[in-house]
Amino acid sequence: MSAFSRFTPLASALPSTVPFVGPEAIERQRGFAVSARIGANENGFGPAPSVFATMREEAGNIWKYNDPENFALRQALAAHLGISPANIAIGSGIDELLGQIVRLVIEPGAPVVTSLGAYPTFNFHVTGFGGRLVTVPYANDREDLDGLLDAVKRENAPLVYFANPDNPMGSWWDADRIVAFARALPETTLMVLDEAYSETGPAGSLPPISSLIDQPNIVRTRTFSKAYGLAGSRTGYVISTAGTAEAFDKIRNHFGMNRLATAAALAALKDQAYLVEVVGKIHAARERIGGIARANGLEPLPSATNFVAIDAGRDGAYARAIVDGLMERGVFIRMPGVAPLNRCIRVSVGPEADMALLEEMLPQVLKKKSADRA
Repeated sequence: MSAFSRFTPLASALPSTVPFVGPEAIERQRGFAVSARIGANENGFGPAPSVFATMREEAGNIWKYNDPENFALRQALAAHLGISPANIAIGSGIDELLGQIVRLVIEPGAPVVTSLGAYPTFNFHVTGFGGRLVTVPYANDREDLDGLLDAVKRENAPLVYFANPDNPMGSWWDADRIVAFARALPETTLMVLDEAYSETGPAGSLPPISSLIDQPNIVRTRTFSKAYGLAGSRTGYVISTAGTAEAFDKIRNHFGMNRLATAAALAALKDQAYLVEVVGKIHAARERIGGIARANGLEPLPSATNFVAIDAGRDGAYARAIVDGLMERGVFIRMPGVAPLNRCIRVSVGPEADMALLEEMLPQVLKKKSADRA
């Protein structure tokens, strides 16, 4: 298969890859229809009815470009968070913002510190801009803050990534510990504090905005994809000092935001009553998933996210067999990618029909695996 001959050396050396294989691809490849989509950390409860109403009202304006300054959304977020709009940068989801952060900071060969098994899309961007990944293993199913700090100092790394609450394990650190970690970093190291699950964790896990807003080397990334139920609309934002936030204007796609997505985010932010309601549903669904796991002899791990990591009790091959067996029965879940985390399977929250199908199919899969083992 021929390709253009003058790609850059870096692009020519990179593999073509997709960090996450979606359920649509699995359906195409294997011929299995997904009945319970509970593997992509989406919020199966969806956005508020007021959000749908706003999107319908705005649909007639889709012929217009979105405001390239994202003025209204920055103003609304600033009011919600109690900061200045200058402290906020907008992007089409955290994934896009991660790519912009890497582009702003990393030159070819530069070391970037992250946890082994953490969010693979961040690694994808680091590799895509020629960075060198330096990974630190998890400790007791949490990101190892001491290990990350040691690696930053040892490598003189210009960038470190840390998610709290964590993906893929659902674990978390208390706010005081996170602030101490941030304060201990060299001023020349930019920290990505990925807070995609900020709304679903316990109150003590989220540092107050004021605790880190004065540090130019801290960027906090948040999203409307999780608790707000808008994964498909792709809207995320960065919180940092005004000077750091302004740097995104140097490289971002100024017409990259979708007009309907912006209207949806504004409506979702306005409807905080629904957010409280849906977070309660997420907590209840986590408990339901935990109960299903225990009923089948598996151990759910504590979670501060919209998914639950479940220790399958053996190794990655066994966990993969469970994932595949459920997929054959129409239940899409995922698992962490590296050992020892890959002894777990991971189930996202969803409505009652999805939980009921998981409850029905998981015993069948485990029974079959036991029979095959015998």
